[in-house]
Amino acid sequence: MPPTVRPEHRLSDEPANSDRFVGGLSESIGGPLGSHAVRTSSRFWTPSRVVLLLICAMLSFSWMQKSPCRDGAWADMKQYKYFCYTDVLALYYAEGLNEGQVPYADHQVEYPVLTGAFMGVLGLPVHSLGQQQAIDNPGQTFYDLNAVVLSAFGIAAVAATLAVRRRRPWDAAMFAAAPALFVSATVNWDLFCVGLASIAIVFWARRRPLLAGLFLGLATAAKFYPVLILGALLVLCLRTGKWKEALATFGVGAGTWLAVNVPVAVLYWDSWAKFWDFNSQRGIDWGTLWYIGAHFPRGSGQYGFPFFQNLDTDPTHSTLNMLYLSLFLVCCVGILVIGLTAPTPPRLAQLAFLIVAAFLITGKVWSQQYVLWLIPLAVLARPRWGAFLAWQAAEVLYFVSFYGELMGASGRQVFPEGVFVLASILRLVTLAVLVGYVIRDIRHPELDVVRDTYEGEDPDGGVFNRDEVEPAPLDPPPLVKTL
Repeated sequence: MPPTVRPEHRLSDEPANSDRFVGGLSESIGGPLGSHAVRTSSRFWTPSRVVLLLICAMLSFSWMQKSPCRDGAWADMKQYKYFCYTDVLALYYAEGLNEGQVPYADHQVEYPVLTGAFMGVLGLPVHSLGQQQAIDNPGQTFYDLNAVVLSAFGIAAVAATLAVRRRRPWDAAMFAAAPALFVSATVNWDLFCVGLASIAIVFWARRRPLLAGLFLGLATAAKFYPVLILGALLVLCLRTGKWKEALATFGVGAGTWLAVNVPVAVLYWDSWAKFWDFNSQRGIDWGTLWYIGAHFPRGSGQYGFPFFQNLDTDPTHSTLNMLYLSLFLVCCVGILVIGLTAPTPPRLAQLAFLIVAAFLITGKVWSQQYVLWLIPLAVLARPRWGAFLAWQAAEVLYFVSFYGELMGASGRQVFPEGVFVLASILRLVTLAVLVGYVIRDIRHPELDVVRDTYEGEDPDGGVFNRDEVEPAPLDPPPLVKTL
């Protein structure tokens, strides 16, 4: 009996045929799959299963990379030398979870409410088990438990990418194999928020605006960046005039965020307000545009320009806050103009990526784990491997140099300040190049590989599309049925 031809492969994109970078690499193993190659329905290892296995392996390797720090014995700057520092373990002690303190009620937490609740839900049982001497190292158990749960949200984010890219399943492999995911997955709790935001995008794509709003509200209650995705919806509403579903998403999202935050704000105002106070009072952080200006090598052992250095001397940082927010708003206006003047309405993921990238590029804080915010959006916005891997390489270089910089700040000089500044510049430039490519695809939709696969439509667009993007599965050809 001849093999059954799976009809969905006629709809699928294969990177070796559509991506010059992958096609070039494939030459080392024989080149792209030919047009007459036969694929059988008995294959167990479908692209989706391979991608899900890949993300599970990547998160397992990431856990192994952090394992030298799991015991909490961070003597002789081990957490920097082995690149294994994680806020998850450090804040188990710093936030009083090791003493059984309830976030917000007993101890002020510098994170939004849902992340604080996440910490407490996992931390308090671990503390209780430690008190009962049921576990030997509560800090290690807390980190391992967090790693498992955060990995589940990371897998959910990849599954969400697969769900909105059924014709392009290999795009999700960019997320699953991202080098920056390997080094940053459990540095903080960002994967929790990334998973929720990714699920929200799936529900919007499936034209379920209420559920999209619910998960966007939850994601924003965990980390604040998902609210920026609403900006992408706003641009498309202005462009298309389709407001009904978007307003439902806005309303449910706001209601969900209020439902999570208001009880804590009413009962523990000072604790709830710490997140907002902490972020408004932060100065120039490592690796940002502002840090580069304040530490740029100028020769003769001199670093930085006085304008940027003076911004960090104001204890209130009011001028810095005004400047970076103004610059971000200028970028948002530019994105709005691009969205309204493009030949066709931009795709949702393209706009969301541009807004979040602009927020990080112009912001005064750009923590190493913030790359997790961008990876799924970058994959959905422009699934091209070349520029993506260049950006990822710059992120890993920044990650390594950042720990060298931390060792220098702790009294053990590893390299000159200019090395870290150069790594920061490379991270910023490679991301800016990726932003430029996304803008080019918006201005020239014929270059957009996602639109090409989906016959001009946006698989994430939901109601902004003319019709459902994903067609019903095709019936097998009559000859195959007969056989």
